[in-house]
Amino acid sequence: MADAKQQAAAAPSGVWKTIKPFVNGGASGMLATCVIQPVDMIKVKIQLGEGSAAQVTKKMLAEGGPSSFYKGLSAGLLRQATYTTARLGSFRVLTNKAIEANDGKPLPLIQKAFIGLTAGAIGATVGSPADLALIRMQADSTLPAAQRRHYKNAFQALYRISADEGVLALWKGAGPTVVRAMSLNMGMLASYDQSVELFRDKFGAGEISTVVGASAISGFFAAACSLPFDFVKTQIQKMQPDATGKYPYTGSLDCAMQTLKSGGPLKFYTGFPVYCVRIAPHVMMTWIFLNQIQKFEKKIGI
Repeated sequence: MADAKQQAAAAPSGVWKTIKPFVNGGASGMLATCVIQPVDMIKVKIQLGEGSAAQVTKKMLAEGGPSSFYKGLSAGLLRQATYTTARLGSFRVLTNKAIEANDGKPLPLIQKAFIGLTAGAIGATVGSPADLALIRMQADSTLPAAQRRHYKNAFQALYRISADEGVLALWKGAGPTVVRAMSLNMGMLASYDQSVELFRDKFGAGEISTVVGASAISGFFAAACSLPFDFVKTQIQKMQPDATGKYPYTGSLDCAMQTLKSGGPLKFYTGFPVYCVRIAPHVMMTWIFLNQIQKFEKKIGI
């Protein structure tokens, strides 16, 4: 009887321990999105050729006021609730499984990077529809008036895309989205681990300095590794057919080749400063949040 009661009492905590990485990951991603949505909006418009960061900001303020910086926020939050929840949750689950298989020993860096690649692919596959809705809502104002979609929110966008273009259209551009997520996670995870060792072991930095410093470096490399794929993804997701029904690109590879031919390798890094400012804080907030969760878990012994 006592054993049964103990198992019953432990069940909720066991369930929470399983879902906690997913819940915490999604919550931290949504919070970060609320903070950096304006920067992300500017980044997309720069990639779509509307000018520099200063020019885009001035134009947006003049045409739509401060609220224009939060256009597509519902899609951004939905994306984090799907993509980041799946990405960080699966990363923690896969890491724990790998550590168990490794007899509790720390994982080598290359294995962590591989797990990051896998988690990024899982998260991007789950979050691709919301990402498509976000890109279209942000890019809507750049289209000719007759071609604008005027989505009211993310859920209406998803409904209309499904109704007008078919359910599979929700994963349009999913290929570059997944590749971009894999590259971002590889850069984010690998550089973070290396930076932690550098700050902690080489420089003897304290815990806070180590986490903040390593997070900043992690954010930079996450941006550097993922921007080319993000650029291609954005171009694919926002493209419209011409009068004959022909799209400007036949696919991601065609988009990449045309971009390389017309602008060279640096064309893929259009808007890198703004993109880095958008990605790095999000990565930093994620690592700092997870660090605090880990400290709390140790404190209460779970």
